[in-house]
Amino acid sequence: MPSTPIKILLVEDDELFRLGLRVRLQQETELEIIAEAEDGETAIELVNQNPFDVVLLDVGLPGIGGIEACKQIKQQNPHLPVLVLTSHSQKPLITRLIAAGAQGYCLKGVAAEKLVLALRSVAAGASWWDETATKEIRSAFGSECAQLDSENISNFSNPLTQREQEILSLLVAGKTNREIALALYITPGTVRVHVHTILHKLGVGDRHSAVVVALQKRFIKSDLIVEE
Repeated sequence: MPSTPIKILLVEDDELFRLGLRVRLQQETELEIIAEAEDGETAIELVNQNPFDVVLLDVGLPGIGGIEACKQIKQQNPHLPVLVLTSHSQKPLITRLIAAGAQGYCLKGVAAEKLVLALRSVAAGASWWDETATKEIRSAFGSECAQLDSENISNFSNPLTQREQEILSLLVAGKTNREIALALYITPGTVRVHVHTILHKLGVGDRHSAVVVALQKRFIKSDLIVEE
């Protein structure tokens, strides 16, 4: 039985670029663009009126702008993933995106295949940050944390999403990708994406090292630890 398509809200003010994105993304059978917006205000209204799986959001929007739109969307819909499109990835921007609650970003020149993978990943509960952003997340353990509110500081101290914590707890329990997939009702391919993201975020090269870091830094909440 075919899987349900990922429902996307596409927010981009450049009409030609938006058209190009729509045409390319609609070629993927597992992706479906449900609605489009040219500014942040319209995006916020649409999110409150329709069920989406992910918001693909341009950062350079007119009106309130992409970052403020992301912040308001996440305040009203904390579990709705937002993937940001941007022309650059300077450190101050990355910090603001993290503080606004974005699950990651893609540069506008990214290969279409990578954008599709990013959308799949954030829709599945993972995040999508490149090496520059990952370094910035780690540096935020220092002075830049003071610039963010307490909720976001807790996000910096544990960079893993709720789903990533669940998967990490199953890694701690010694589960295989297939066993994790069965336990969480997701596909083994989705598990592989999550595990890759976890290793990247924790700066380790294998599952065993990820488990060690998770236990040392207490990245797994007690209610997420799976007992046999």
